Amino acid sequence: MGRMKAKATFYHAGCPVCVAAEQNIAAALDPNRYDVEIVHLGNDRSRLAEAEGAGVRSVPALVLEGQPYHINHGADLSALRS
Repeated sequence: MGRMKAKATFYHAGCPVCVAAEQNIAAALDPNRYDVEIVHLGNDRSRLAEAEGAGVRSVPALVLEGQPYHINHGADLSALRS
């Protein structure tokens, strides 16, 4: 049985900065090592609390094995609540 893949969650809001980051992240992460989930918080606001709980403060952000990494700066999560 193979090694379990690590979880990677990419949160974004659909802005041009986010879309560019999504394309780069998708190309950069090894699909044999990471199970990548893309979450568009602009379309799925029900997952805002999940993102905040993972340490995400702005998007685009990648949560890799429980550690948040903020990429550039598209929007604060607080702006997505309104």
